[in-house]
Amino acid sequence: AAYFLAINRNKRSVAIDFGRPEGAEIVRRMAAAADIVVENFKTGALRRYGLDYAGLAKVNPRLIYCSVTGFGHTGPYASRGGYDFLVQGMSGLMSITGRQDGEPGAGPVKVGLPVSDLFTGLYAATSILAALHHRDATGEGQHIDCALLDSQVAVLVNQGMNHIVGGLTPGRLGNAHPNVVPYRDFQTSDGHVLVACGNDGQFQSLCRMLGLAETGTDPRFRDNVGRLRDRAELEATLQDAIRTWTAAEFYAAMEKAGVPGGPINRIDQILADPQIEARGLLRRMERRDGTPVTVIGYPAQLSRTPATYRTAPQTLGEDTADILAQFGVDEAERTRLRQEGVIDDRR
Repeated sequence: AAYFLAINRNKRSVAIDFGRPEGAEIVRRMAAAADIVVENFKTGALRRYGLDYAGLAKVNPRLIYCSVTGFGHTGPYASRGGYDFLVQGMSGLMSITGRQDGEPGAGPVKVGLPVSDLFTGLYAATSILAALHHRDATGEGQHIDCALLDSQVAVLVNQGMNHIVGGLTPGRLGNAHPNVVPYRDFQTSDGHVLVACGNDGQFQSLCRMLGLAETGTDPRFRDNVGRLRDRAELEATLQDAIRTWTAAEFYAAMEKAGVPGGPINRIDQILADPQIEARGLLRRMERRDGTPVTVIGYPAQLSRTPATYRTAPQTLGEDTADILAQFGVDEAERTRLRQEGVIDDRR
């Protein structure tokens, strides 16, 4: 599946039924030699198998054990199952995503990617790195409790602070920005363009480019506070001017004027973009059976330790035999476990 290919680069696949005592014992044996365990089961679900943090810390006190759940291991929602879609709604994210009331198609909309899942994964990775640093200093492992809801609320950032600081309840603004103007999409004669003026100088450059120099120096619009206050009038003026340009002409003029902006690409367009090619973000790999696989690579460019692309996403359970052999499970035992359905090594 595409999702499987997206998340399983550089991983080895081991399939063990830890609902069976023998399977749970194999997992404990592996955890005894592990630095990190990451699990994504409902709160308390692994306790019955002895595979929760308390159980595995007994065999490996240095273990860093990261639990990723919908709502965390404490609080009134701890026992609930959590999914990205639910958390996007519960966290307030969907209340600020979508067209404004009164516009065609108005209503709450989820983001087109499972961002609550992804944000939580990034927080989990950062937390694991912090725990590794602590362990290096003290020798102590620890439990990390990461919740989708907590993570999504944490990344409400300026929208959350708009309420905390100003008592505002942010709403849906379509593609407009709640704190910065102009920062949205505009219609040209042949498509939409994005304009993102992050400071007063960029706004004045945009106005000069559009032949609206007087608008750029108008006291009402000279700073962002005024542009926020009179957003509707300003954006209508800009829209009337931008509508006379083609998208290609507008992009070229923005680049020359130093005004940040760009297109609204489709997925196929951005994956074929020369900037993505230059950054080496698409990586062509090959499975052990010779099947070619193209994956989206790691986005950070590290000068000393660049990301490596060692193993294409493998089939489920493909590495079970090799990994278990490293943990002292010989061929005869693996054969028995395979026949009894405790493991799956695709043989």
